[in-house]
Amino acid sequence: MKRIVLNLKIAVGALLNFKLRTALAVFGILLGTFSLIVVSNLSESLTKKTQMEIANLGENLLIVRSGIVRRVGTGTRLLSEATTLTVADAGAIVESSRFINAVSPSSNKSFPVRYGDITLKSVLIVGAVANYSEIRNFNVKDGSFITDEDNRDFNKVATIGNKVAVELFGSENPIGKYILIYRVPFQVVGIMEEKGVDVSGFDQDNQIFIPLNTFLRRIVNKDYINNISVQVIGEKSIPVAKAEIEDILRKRHRIREGGKDDFTVIDLKDVLALKTETMSMVALLGRTAAVVAFLIGGIGILSIMILIVNERRVEIGIRRAVGSRKRDIILQFLTESVFISFSGGTVGVIISFAATIIIFSLSGLPFTVSPSGHIVSFFASVGVGILAGIYPSKKATKIQPVDVIRQ
Repeated sequence: MKRIVLNLKIAVGALLNFKLRTALAVFGILLGTFSLIVVSNLSESLTKKTQMEIANLGENLLIVRSGIVRRVGTGTRLLSEATTLTVADAGAIVESSRFINAVSPSSNKSFPVRYGDITLKSVLIVGAVANYSEIRNFNVKDGSFITDEDNRDFNKVATIGNKVAVELFGSENPIGKYILIYRVPFQVVGIMEEKGVDVSGFDQDNQIFIPLNTFLRRIVNKDYINNISVQVIGEKSIPVAKAEIEDILRKRHRIREGGKDDFTVIDLKDVLALKTETMSMVALLGRTAAVVAFLIGGIGILSIMILIVNERRVEIGIRRAVGSRKRDIILQFLTESVFISFSGGTVGVIISFAATIIIFSLSGLPFTVSPSGHIVSFFASVGVGILAGIYPSKKATKIQPVDVIRQ
């Protein structure tokens, strides 16, 4: 222990003679540690946020969409519409598959909505049935959701999203008031809980829910729907359930083998995997930047250690003359190089933690600390110091006392 303390004192004294170069070497390691930890924390936070968004949409959920849908980035795009998906299809799905727990047919379209002198130009109107809120994990804050009786009797009632309630009514209580949806009056019977933006970027609070039958007859005058939400009995059964749904709908829609489907079954886990893949690419770029920063820091340590060896030839020669072994010299210079890298790593951890707190507080992301990021950054900083100190320490052992005396 005394030898270690002595080596540290000598290291600090030697490095203080080269303040600027030491600071630059420390800064390189600091940047590498900072980049690695911040990127790791952000990656885990974004993954956690995406998982929360998927869970928010519903548990073990499949979405049957009329027409052909393709993934674009982390969202989806409707390429072609179809008029073949019906409420009867939803009934056939739940009756024909033992892997399906429940289904909820729905249809939607954007319309202007008015209350008094206030008009919202575009609000998504969703025709839904009673179990929609349960399957899609969408709870009512005040009042009630659409009931089976509302759907059966074609009642003109509406449960409005939180954002719609604020924009139309402000601080006024909306329950019992009438709003105009595309010139048709609807009585507000409930307000949904705040939901936020989903994984595709859609604001789920900018919606109004009305009975499906009322939507089809009074609003759009159609007999087909564009969505069926399917709740599978378990996560492991999702792939099998998806294949069964596709087979059921192909038979019902009389699609021949090899023909193009007029529907798309969307597994939200695929959306999660796609978004996670995109975030992994960003994380890879961040980690690459961290490696470059560590490399620059390592070169900085290497250069300053070579300079220190050349400047301390007399000291090394005297130490060798009075009995210091080669391993003592190697240990001394490795201690100095590791001290530089460890100092940069320690400061980097502190700064990155503070930066993470600021980023999460400003962005609203869930606070997450990556243990692996901290562990890897610590060993990386120490490893860079050891690797950068090997060559200078070996060079120091080749200095002979007699050569120093001659010079």
